[in-house]
Amino acid sequence: MSAEFVAAMEDVLDLYEEPYDPLRPVVCFDESPKQLIAEVRQPLPPEPGQPARYDTGYERKGVCDLMMICEPKRGFRQVDITARRTKIEFAHSMKHIAELYPDAAVIRVVLDNLNTHKMASLYEAFPAEQARELARRLEFHYTPKHGSWLNIAEIELAVLSNMCLSQRIPDTESLRREVEANILPRNTKATPVNWRFTTQQARRKLARLYPCVSS
Repeated sequence: MSAEFVAAMEDVLDLYEEPYDPLRPVVCFDESPKQLIAEVRQPLPPEPGQPARYDTGYERKGVCDLMMICEPKRGFRQVDITARRTKIEFAHSMKHIAELYPDAAVIRVVLDNLNTHKMASLYEAFPAEQARELARRLEFHYTPKHGSWLNIAEIELAVLSNMCLSQRIPDTESLRREVEANILPRNTKATPVNWRFTTQQARRKLARLYPCVSS
């Protein structure tokens, strides 16, 4: 298990250390469910020295899925909101990624090992010729099991949740507005993610995870 973990970890860390190459972009992908919740009574507006007050009652309005696409070296992120979380939605997100980079020779995608996150999903969503064309342009790099912290898209989802998704949101249109209001100004700034944890640091700080091999 340790060897499998460090092999996948170093693969991802090496990608993050590479200089930016628009013809071979590194794109991180992750997804997360979001419970839609409506108020049963209108919140009381804030008053001086008193925040807005919400009723403890609420109404569940279903669950949707947030699919985060981010290119950390370019400071770009985009979120697809889907009604379901299946192989089909995953495949369409991969198609979306390919469309975002029409001139790229290959798109390196960092993602976790969810059972839908496979090249086979492309063949369940598209005709074989189209699926194969997408597969030729995409190169999957999986984070290790229990190593999702290596996926910058997961970090971006956490930031998004903390900044604007902790409130009650009743429907997908309201959710889409909240997401766009958050990511558009951040994309305008286009500040690259300053990822500092390197393979060499991992070999020192996480030495216990590396198999002991005699020379």
